[in-house]
Amino acid sequence: MNLGWLRELVWEPIKRTHVIVMVIIFVVVVGGVSWWLLQPPKPATEIVLYGNIDLRQVELAFNGSERVTAVLASEGDRVMPGQVMARLDTSRLTPEAAQAAAQVAAQQQVLTKLKHGNRPEEIDQARANVASAAADAKDTMAKYDRLAALSQSSAGRALSRQDLDDARSAAAMASAKLAVNQQTLRLELIGPRREDIGQAAAQLQGFHAQLALLQSELGDAVLTAPMAATVRSRLVEPGDMVSPQKPAFSLAITDPKWVRAYIAETDLGHVHPGMKATVTVDAFAKRRFAGWVGFISSVAEFTPKTVQTTELRTSLVYEIRVFVKDPGDELRLGMPATVHLALPPPSKAG
Repeated sequence: MNLGWLRELVWEPIKRTHVIVMVIIFVVVVGGVSWWLLQPPKPATEIVLYGNIDLRQVELAFNGSERVTAVLASEGDRVMPGQVMARLDTSRLTPEAAQAAAQVAAQQQVLTKLKHGNRPEEIDQARANVASAAADAKDTMAKYDRLAALSQSSAGRALSRQDLDDARSAAAMASAKLAVNQQTLRLELIGPRREDIGQAAAQLQGFHAQLALLQSELGDAVLTAPMAATVRSRLVEPGDMVSPQKPAFSLAITDPKWVRAYIAETDLGHVHPGMKATVTVDAFAKRRFAGWVGFISSVAEFTPKTVQTTELRTSLVYEIRVFVKDPGDELRLGMPATVHLALPPPSKAG
C-alpha cells in the first residue's frame, strides 16, 4: 500500500516548522550576542595586584668584644622592646668603673676646695704669722741699733765686730721673714688662681668622661631587643667570644608588614598613598587582611619574574607597597599575596 501521500501530508509541515524554529533560534542567538558585544564595557570596580609579603630584618650584635655568659632568647621567640636577650662577662669592667667613680669623687672635692677658697682659720693663722714676724723684726732691729750705738760710742772697743755683724744679719733675716709672711697673707686673702680652678675642672671632666665610657661599656654588655620582633636565628652560645662584626641574633620585625607589588602605568591615576586596600593569601583563602597604600615608586621598572602575572611580565610597572595589619603575626616573609584596591564608582553626568 503506498503511504507516500500520508508522509507528505504529515512530515512536510513538521519539517518546515522545525526549520523555522531553528532559524528563529539562530536569529535570537545572533541578536543576543550582537547586543552583548555592542554593550559598553562595565567599569572596573577594583584593581587587583599580585606580590609577596615583605618585612624588615635586623642583624643584632653586641657593641663590644667579650665572652658571652648568658643567652636568654631562642628561635621563634617573640621579643619586646628593651627585653634582655644576652649578656657578656663584666668581671673586668665592673672594678674599672668603680675606680673611675672614686677618681671623680676625689677630684670633685679638690675642685670644691679651690672654689671655696681659703678657710677663715687659715687667714687668721697667716695674720698671726705676720704679727709674730713683725715683732721679731722689730726686736732684732732694736738690738742691732743698740749694739751699733755702743760700738760707735766706744770706738769699737765695747764689742767685737763679729757681734755687730751677727746682730745686723739677724735683723735682716727677721725683716725678710716678715716680708715672706706678709706675702703669704696676701695670697691667702686673694685665694686660689683661676688657672688652678680651671685645671681642676678639666681634670674632673676627664674623669667624668672615663667613667661615662666604662658605664657605656657595661651597658653594652647587655644585649636588648630594639623593637618588637621575632627571633629568626640564634647565632651565639654561652662561652662564645663576640664582636660588633659578629651578629648574635637575626630578628624579623613583625610590625609593619607590607606587600611588595607592581602596578601598571595606566592604573597609577587611580591609586594614591593612604588608599585603603585588602590583602588575601592562599593560606587563609576566606580571610581579608585590611591595609593601605604606603608607597608608590616614582621610577618605572620591568616587572620581576617572581610576580606571576603573564600579561605584565614584559611591561614597565611601578613598585607599590601596601602595608597590611597582621595582629596575629600569621603572614610570613615571602608569602604570595593578592592586593585588592577598590575603585570609586564612576560619576554620573548631570
